[in-house]
Amino acid sequence: RYLPPAWFLDSTHRASLPSTRYPPPDFIMSAADLGLSLQGERTSGADVRSANVTAVMSLANILKSSLGPQGLDKMLVDDIGEVTITNDGATILKQLEVEHPAAKVLVELANLQDTEVGDGTTSVVIVAAELLKRANELVKNNIHPTTIISGYRLAMREAIKYIQANLSVPVDALEQDVLLSIAKTTLSSKFVGVDSDLFTKIVVDAMKSVKITNPDGKAKYPVSQVNIIKSHGQSSSESTLVAGGYAIQMARASQEMPTWVTGAKIALLDFDLKKHRMSMGVNIVIDDPQELERVRQKEMDLTKDKIKKIIDAGTNVLFTTKGIDDFAMKYLVDAGILAARRVDKKDIKRIAKCTGAQLLLTMANMDGEESFDPKYLGAADVVTEERVGDNDFIFIKGCKATKATTILLRGANEFMLEEAERSVHDALCAVGRTLESNSVVPGGGCVETALSLHLEDYARTFDSYEQWAIAEFAEALLVIPKTLAQNAALDAIDLLAALRVRHHAAQTGQDEKKKDYRWYGLDLTNGVVRNSVTAGVLEPMVSKLKSLKFATEAAITILRIDDLIKIALEQDQQ
Repeated sequence: RYLPPAWFLDSTHRASLPSTRYPPPDFIMSAADLGLSLQGERTSGADVRSANVTAVMSLANILKSSLGPQGLDKMLVDDIGEVTITNDGATILKQLEVEHPAAKVLVELANLQDTEVGDGTTSVVIVAAELLKRANELVKNNIHPTTIISGYRLAMREAIKYIQANLSVPVDALEQDVLLSIAKTTLSSKFVGVDSDLFTKIVVDAMKSVKITNPDGKAKYPVSQVNIIKSHGQSSSESTLVAGGYAIQMARASQEMPTWVTGAKIALLDFDLKKHRMSMGVNIVIDDPQELERVRQKEMDLTKDKIKKIIDAGTNVLFTTKGIDDFAMKYLVDAGILAARRVDKKDIKRIAKCTGAQLLLTMANMDGEESFDPKYLGAADVVTEERVGDNDFIFIKGCKATKATTILLRGANEFMLEEAERSVHDALCAVGRTLESNSVVPGGGCVETALSLHLEDYARTFDSYEQWAIAEFAEALLVIPKTLAQNAALDAIDLLAALRVRHHAAQTGQDEKKKDYRWYGLDLTNGVVRNSVTAGVLEPMVSKLKSLKFATEAAITILRIDDLIKIALEQDQQ
């Protein structure tokens, strides 16, 4: 039926037209009739924001009590009864099976902080959640989310500029051993903090020993070059550092093999050493029974030749990711080779990197023959098998190609060992970042308090709505010192007031003596404020900058969401 243009007119004009010209109301089709409706639930506006904030805050509240040196641990039990005891933010969030889409953003945020920086995973989640909560309050007061986002971005840029200009200390300018202080600060909030003197030394020595220089002259400290192995028994204070060596939890393949090889030439194989068999689907038809014996002998000779070629290349240590059968073992024992089978792929790749060996998938060459070139061999000073606690370990010391170091952790039970490994990994990352960036900032809530005061002043330079967003950003940062004090059972309001007074004096006063107040942070043991730099409470500057950026970006990502549509399953799928 033809619709004249008058159908699009508003109601007042419509009324003046003859009724025959305008279609009856039941003619207008609904969205569902046109096939445009969504089968599912839709939440929008204030409802979805409130739901997101509630989900994010409940996640942050789980982590809050584990922040700082006096933070408490969490016990997590998964669906098969595996228990994890930790206070590492990223580990807690990884173990929680989070289903809420907005809360998942925070889980990814903690993982990002863990891979990029290594430490500060708890604080970055707490700051992001606080920023989001305050942004939601502003939205309720009729400030548009876009304005809040632009205010947050301005505040973040200013905060980063301020840290770099006023709060960073070059490592060379400090007399004390900064790296020990960095490692100690990181470990202070961990389970192994009681033995921090031993662990800080182990961590710093380990990171210094794996220094490599890039072609452009920049020094790099790859954390992956430090291997951490765990062994039950004794206390955590018995942990040791195997300098310049790599260790794997593995015993030699046969007890008749040597336990000590000097001037090691190491072959790495990714195939079986066992009696040769014809491949699948190959049949040999034999008429003469004597021929059968010759076929069997030839199969044995093929394996014997393969092993002989490896031995003739000068090999005296052999690792394979597959098996070695008794037949092949006999030849290796006769040649006095130390061999290990079923070595983990990850370990064998790292051994290849350290020793300069090449991992071989096959011995076939371009001519279709089998050969083993001595250039495939790696080199190390000593390869030994030693017993530590209840386990046998093979130590490769004095690797020739790149530097590698192993930290051997001891502990009473599995939970302690796993938590110690996570703590040491965080400390290694923090020390590595400090060595690469060469700048540190004071810890103990100092940076957050200084930024909060500075951003409050900075907000007043704007005469637009952004002023409110920047002021809320400033207020949100104080959640870190507040939580630190609360977890230490101290009066957060009192301590924060004392800290703010000092930072205000440092930022406004002309007196040189007062300028030193900018380094002041919380001393949670004695419940006072003190100079964090002289007390040795330091963190890598990169860690602070990245956590600010990541927290702001995560808050903005969730704040941008104003509609949540859950598509319902189709009937046949249900």
